[in-house]
Amino acid sequence: MALLLAAGMVFHELAEAVMGQEAITVLDVQVAHWFNANAFEPLTSLMYGVSAMHTVAGMALLFCAFAAYLWRAQAYYWLLALAFSVPGGMVLNVALKHVFQRARPVFEDPLVTLATYSFPSGHTTAATCFYGLLASYLVIARPAWSVRVATVVLCVSMVLLVAFSRVYLGAHYVSDVLAAMAGSVAWLAVCITAISTLRRRREAKTL
Repeated sequence: MALLLAAGMVFHELAEAVMGQEAITVLDVQVAHWFNANAFEPLTSLMYGVSAMHTVAGMALLFCAFAAYLWRAQAYYWLLALAFSVPGGMVLNVALKHVFQRARPVFEDPLVTLATYSFPSGHTTAATCFYGLLASYLVIARPAWSVRVATVVLCVSMVLLVAFSRVYLGAHYVSDVLAAMAGSVAWLAVCITAISTLRRRREAKTL
């Protein structure tokens, strides 16, 4: 609940600031144009690759691979959490885009051109939901602290890398990816809490 409330508050504050055209929107434009003016190889190609890995098709592959692993491990409640968190988060993101209807960054020489809305970032949402659930599962399933720490560091790094790629390529503003991370953490907290509650109640009935 604490995580849900904190993440929800961060999203709310970012959304209000963006819609109210507050100072963060000025920073958004400055950062976006700086990256567009200073893009260079091979970083640009790397960011294209990271971004491509986390499109709908890329996330579908990651989702299926993790789902297959959870099925083989008989971690059915985690599989249910995965089924709700990642697709649900992506659908929620589309709905939020249409609620806020923020235009994407505009450049004279863009690296990417997209017709959809900008706030919040869909790639970052999907990555946060997926890697967040992956980290939660491995932290609980693996007793070794070295594995737990490495898992958290790797998953957080992947989320940040995806978020950075979207800002670097000019597909999103900084506030878009920050809001996506905050909103996704809140959604993930809801999904994991709901599935955990379901598991505990079913286990209590069998006692």
